[in-house]
Amino acid sequence: MALIISTRIGAKLLTKHNVTRDDVEECFATREKGFLEDTREEHRTDPPTQWFISETFLGRKLKVVFVLQDGDIYIKSAFEPFDVELHIYNKFAK
Repeated sequence: MALIISTRIGAKLLTKHNVTRDDVEECFATREKGFLEDTREEHRTDPPTQWFISETFLGRKLKVVFVLQDGDIYIKSAFEPFDVELHIYNKFAK
């Protein structure tokens, strides 16, 4: 299983959200709950877009958005979550 961040997405994460590949990897490593599927019509993909909220090793909370395809994880985005996203994740993630 590989974590794949395209050049375009990597640049967006860094310039727009100040998020590095290490930040994303740390969030996967420290994740305590499961993934949620983004079921909003405008965000539906095949395979489905999934997301979770976790912390980097320094305690920065990030929402990580990705697609799992052929055993690899393709990152779509990662950014500091809004309060509503934290609420949804805490309520529904197992």
